[in-house]
This record gives sequence, structure tokens and C-alpha cells, in this order.
Amino acid sequence: MTNDTHSKTLGYLLWIFGFTGAHRFYYGKPVSGTIWFFTFGLLGIGWIIDLFLIPSMDREADSRFVGGDSNYSVAWLLLTFLGIFGAHRMYIGKWISGILYLLTGGVFLLGVLYDFWTLNAQISERNHGQSRG
Repeated sequence: MTNDTHSKTLGYLLWIFGFTGAHRFYYGKPVSGTIWFFTFGLLGIGWIIDLFLIPSMDREADSRFVGGDSNYSVAWLLLTFLGIFGAHRMYIGKWISGILYLLTGGVFLLGVLYDFWTLNAQISERNHGQSRG
């Protein structure tokens, strides 16, 4: 049975905004995602190359992260579009920090930036904990 934690379709949709590094963050590559963000996808060159790298990034993410009840794609969509409201945190069961994000604009955006770096690990940890019982 394969561990299909990430979606190629969502990866390609985020790639459209790839000059911001969105697809790289989604696939668990926060360092290069940050570089893409500050260099506009390595001046567009890295962004074009990533069009062909998404299938391998998807396979790597599927092997690195633990599947389970919390869906990575749903959490990433919530973070991307509703991050300052804490919807992604509430989705993965972190209600207190989710409400804190709601009241503080994602703790003044710093929490949202932190979650772009760590959301895959947070979901993986939650899914791993649920699989143990």
C-alpha cells in the first residue's frame, strides 16, 4: 500500500504561484521555498525547472511524511488561504492556537510564516500519534 500524503494536482496548482515558493513549502522543502520566495523562483528559471521536478518532489514527500486522518492537502489549502484565521490549526486539532491566530491575525503573521516551515511535520506528528492509538 502506498503512502499518498501529497497531491500532484495541488502541487501543480501551487506551482502556478511557484515564484513565491508555495509548491516547495507544500512538498516539505522550506529552505528552497524561502529562496524561491525572495528570488521570485530564481528569477523564473527555477520555477520553470520545477514544472518537471514536481513528480519527484511528490514521491519524496509521500515517503517522508506519515499519512492518516489529517489530510496534508486540506491543511495546506487552509494555511494558504485562511492562515491568518488559524483554520489550518483548528483542522489538525490545535484549537487553542487556532483561536489565538484568529484573534491576532496569525499572531501578527509570524505564526503563519512558522507554519509554512513546519506544517508538514506538525501533520505527520499528529498522524503518527493517531496511528499508535
